[in-house]
Amino acid sequence: MIGTQELVMIFGVVVLLFGASKLPELARSMGSSVGEFKKAQKESEINLKEFEKSLTDPTASKKTKVQETAEKLGIDIRGKTDDQLLDEIQKSTEKPKEVSVP
Repeated sequence: MIGTQELVMIFGVVVLLFGASKLPELARSMGSSVGEFKKAQKESEINLKEFEKSLTDPTASKKTKVQETAEKLGIDIRGKTDDQLLDEIQKSTEKPKEVSVP
């Protein structure tokens, strides 16, 4: 365990190395660095959980906007790429050409 004397000694060395005027700036930069580290750590944990979930439950993976739109239009999305789905969406939304009868 670090005692009071050791802490005072460490603080004194830091003041000698950086100077009293640089300490607030150093503390701010260390605080922002720790904050960025925690933020990145939390994001990586979330990504890892999503990846693990997708491995255990492949149907839980997120659908693309194209897939969602195709489903809303009643198009079967299984085994189709987004490009194929886009073609089918376009075909289903085109207006039929009117044929004039003489």
